Amino acid sequence: MKENILDTKDYIVFAVYFIIVGAYGLYIYNKKKSESTGSKDYFLAEGSLTWWAIGASLIASNISAEQFIGMSGSGFKMGLAIASYEWMGAVTLLVVAVFFMPVYLKNKIATMPQFLHERYNGTVAMIMAVFWLLLYVVVNLTSILYLGALAVSSISGFNLEFCMYAIAVFAIIITLGGMKVIGYTDVIQVFFLILGGLATTYLALNLVSTHYGTSGILEGYSLMTTKASEHFHMIFKPDNENYIDLPGLSVLIGGMWIVNLNYFGCNQYITQRALGANLETARGGLLFAALLKLLMPIIVVLPGIAAYVLYKDGAFQTEMLQDGTVNPDRAYPVLLNLLPAGLKGLSFAALTAAVVASLAGKANSIATIFTLDIYKKVLKVDATEKNLVNTGKVSIVVAMILGVLIAPHLGIDKKGGFQYIQEYTGFVSPGIFAMFILGFFWKRTTSAAALFATIGGFLLSIVLKVLPGLTDLSWLSGMGFSVKTASGVYEIPFLDRMGFVFVFCILGMIIISSLSNKAEAEAKGLEIDIKMFKTSSAFAVGALLVLGLIVALYSVYW
Repeated sequence: MKENILDTKDYIVFAVYFIIVGAYGLYIYNKKKSESTGSKDYFLAEGSLTWWAIGASLIASNISAEQFIGMSGSGFKMGLAIASYEWMGAVTLLVVAVFFMPVYLKNKIATMPQFLHERYNGTVAMIMAVFWLLLYVVVNLTSILYLGALAVSSISGFNLEFCMYAIAVFAIIITLGGMKVIGYTDVIQVFFLILGGLATTYLALNLVSTHYGTSGILEGYSLMTTKASEHFHMIFKPDNENYIDLPGLSVLIGGMWIVNLNYFGCNQYITQRALGANLETARGGLLFAALLKLLMPIIVVLPGIAAYVLYKDGAFQTEMLQDGTVNPDRAYPVLLNLLPAGLKGLSFAALTAAVVASLAGKANSIATIFTLDIYKKVLKVDATEKNLVNTGKVSIVVAMILGVLIAPHLGIDKKGGFQYIQEYTGFVSPGIFAMFILGFFWKRTTSAAALFATIGGFLLSIVLKVLPGLTDLSWLSGMGFSVKTASGVYEIPFLDRMGFVFVFCILGMIIISSLSNKAEAEAKGLEIDIKMFKTSSAFAVGALLVLGLIVALYSVYW
């Protein structure tokens, strides 16, 4: 295996990436700064982002080290089934475009806490604003920083701390320019992300074909489907060892919907890209993002399966080990270090682009929530637009410094990859999504019901997590809702747990709201007109194309 050292060609490729992103960001900043200095323009790029910039920025922020490293690791371990997060995510983006975005834009929503304030009350909004800030800084920002630095360090050989500080500084520079700079530079980030990712996939498929005495990426792919046919099934049966992570049809009709709808529809980090646009542009951006989502498994899952095929046949026997056991999350770094000079620099740039874009988007969301929902409403209610923009810039720097200081002490590298992040986000997702979905479409929903969903949903998630250690849940196995683990305990797959908690939250909210004052509840309803859910012909055609491709993929790889 090659050492983690970059060649001169790699440095040149990376320097070209750095210069292009930096120069373009500076150009956009200088071009746009004279047009508006308002806070909404700074945080949301109001009316400035095109559909392709929105779509590219969404994907650039969504794809980070946990996808490149963690999802490739899941590809090594369980195969193509992990692509459900991407392909079902594409369907979810269409749902958000049709049903969620019109509600936000019609009611002039700039932040998720603002939505909660207008729909429920200030208490619910402030509780969730503080919660989201803590989650974004302590969990998301630190994870992106640390896993990103770990990934970049693994390919470059640079010191881990140096990589973390360098990535943080690069992200701050981009983020300080506001959402316009983030949105348009993300187009370049996505270009490098996809190009570099495809280079690694090309290498991986070629390695497989060469290993078995043939040549060509199509031949390599064909060999993979033959040598690891069990890795090319999207829907697992209960006897599959990975059923606990992806429980059969739950990826199509169960908890996977809650994961994705909460992430893409109720998350400041994602929705922020479209909240400053008009409805047609926002929908176009989300449709473009859905199309890009279809491509992601080729970049982040196939390399992991290729590494598995080669490992199973005797390759990478020592490289895949960590502390004496196989660590699937090492699959992608192992492949990266086999890239030739030049291409290694391109993949280095792709990883950096993914991490920096995600950091910039997360930092901007932190600044937006803190400035508009806490600073403006509590700390300085008479703040000028200039005060708000400056406060946003300061909070970006402070958040990034906190992330750099906290990240090394959380043991993030020892907690697993993509699946871990999904499971533990799932402790809060069902309650938050229930609060949003009923808040959208049922005027009777009350603030008391919303608080029940967030607090009660979290507590029930914890109960269902520890329940297998307290009682025998084997009686659920016949319905596919519990699986026997290696320790002999029957556990509920976390996607199913999320489904149970979501139903519990919805029922509890309906009961609480029904017992409340009807007139008081309906007074907080949002402005909704059935006509605003109608889409353009162009969007409908694009959406049907995405849905058709998804149906075809699941039919072929069922």
